[in-house]
Formats: sequence, C-alpha cells, structure tokens
Amino acid sequence: MKTISNIVFTKNRPLQLEGYLASLYKHFPADLIQTFVLWKQQLFTEQYQQLFEHFPSCTVIKEDDFSSDFFNILNQTNTKYILFGIDDVVYFDSVPFEIIEQTFDRFDDIFGFSLRFGGNVLTNGGEKITETDVGGQKIYKINWQQGRSKTTRYPFELCATVYRTELAKEIINSSRSNNPLAVTLFSPNSVLIKGLKKIGLARKVLKRFGFFYSPNKLESWNCRWCQENADKLPGCIYFQKLCASAAQVNLVNTTTRNKDEYDESLTVEALNDKYKKGYILNIDFNGRNKPISTHCGDDFFQLIKR
Repeated sequence: MKTISNIVFTKNRPLQLEGYLASLYKHFPADLIQTFVLWKQQLFTEQYQQLFEHFPSCTVIKEDDFSSDFFNILNQTNTKYILFGIDDVVYFDSVPFEIIEQTFDRFDDIFGFSLRFGGNVLTNGGEKITETDVGGQKIYKINWQQGRSKTTRYPFELCATVYRTELAKEIINSSRSNNPLAVTLFSPNSVLIKGLKKIGLARKVLKRFGFFYSPNKLESWNCRWCQENADKLPGCIYFQKLCASAAQVNLVNTTTRNKDEYDESLTVEALNDKYKKGYILNIDFNGRNKPISTHCGDDFFQLIKR
C-alpha cells in the first residue's frame, strides 16, 4: 500500500518533469509513492506522452479546470502523507522514510517535514534551530511562526515538504471560499464560469470569489491562510538536510522571475528540442555537486544523452 501521495504540476517542461520524477524515485522509495501528474496540456504533447510511457505508475490528469481537477485528485487521496511537486524541482539527496515517519509519530507540534531545509539554508539567517534525535539520527526543527526569512515563514509550499494528508486537506479546504452562493455560482465548472472563460474573465471572477486557479495561487493563498491562522496550526517544521532545489532556468508563467528566463538555450522550446534528440537532466551531477539553497540556476542544470 502507498504511504505518500505525490501531486505534481507541469506545463511545457517534459525534460524537466522527467528530471523531477527520475530524481525523486532515485532518492525515495517508489513503492511507497503514488504520483499524480496534473498536466496543463499546451506544447510538446508528443514528448509528454513519451515521458509518461517511461513512468507508467504515474496517474496523469490532463488539466481542464485547475481547481476542479486538483480537488478531484485531493479528494481521492487517502494516503497518510502528501507531497507536492513542481516540474523544475530536482532531488539530489534523501532522508530515510522511516525517520520522517518516526518524526511525525513522535511530535505533536510538527507542521511538516521539509526536504528543502538544511543548515546552509538556515544558519546564515540567524534562525533559531533546535536539535533533537529520532531513530538515532540528528533531526532539526524551526518554529515557522517565528521565522526570520521569507523562506522559513513560508510553511505551505509545493516543492518538497511532506505533510500529513489530513492537515493539508484541512488547510486547503479552509483557504478557499465556503460561501454557499459563491460555491454554486462561481465554482470553476459552473455554467457561469464556462461562459466567462469564453470572454477571458474567468480568472478574475474566480479570484474575486476565493477560488485558486493555478499552482501559484494554490501555494500563495494557502500559505497566506496559514500565516493568518497560525494559532490554529502546529508551529514547527522539522528537517534533517537539504534534499531538493528548484532549478529555475526558464519561465512558464508571469508571476515568477528568474535570471535565466531570457537565455535562448534554456527556453522550453530549446529544451524540448534537446529532449527530442535524447538529452535528459544529469541528476547524478546534482548528487555529486549538491546545491546549497532552495533555488538554483543553470550551474546545476546539466544535460546528458540518455
């Protein structure tokens, strides 16, 4: 039986999604993980289909309406834990899963177990880090409610944190609008919203009535809800070491900027051409040259022939 549901979001990045999946399964036990890929189908359909053939255990959902599709996945999730993912994240290290599970079992104040925190990420910022022992290994924790940086004060994220499914569902269901009239009239699959889509106003209306409509909004709205309702939530994020980093080398949305977004060799089109020629992300390179922060750039984005 699977223990972790992994919900991954992807758009126009088949090469990078393969890097995410291959690196995840290299460092964490595939037999414990059920992966759902919510795919916004736009470009590179043929390459995505070839990719999914390499990972037949993944359940692939073609995005029709983000909010409805996401909640359909969330509602069928019955594993003990949940992990979210974005296609530009790369894993390069691991924590034994039994240590993660023992940490959840032992501590009532645990909000989540982070795979994107480590000493290099936190110590330079003057964060108060508490050391403890779990299963004979050193484990650390921080109080996210008293965090000194944007990273540590950002408890709900879609990159690499394991949450109890029960808590994640509670947060997500609390952050969206529960107004009965809004749910009826402005639910993403309603006749009204379908009509508004045709004239380009659906997102504006959904935002106004409290329905997130993209991975960026899913993350930011739920994080904001946690920050505004901190007294209702566990206060600590536990971690052992940095295991994953977002390799931000190109742009697929208009809300997140990165320094390489205008590098013609790293556009989604250029990388897809490489992918068609048999190039994939060199995940072993990242394992040998581990990033030291939650986000990295093209220095850690090396390609090799399959």
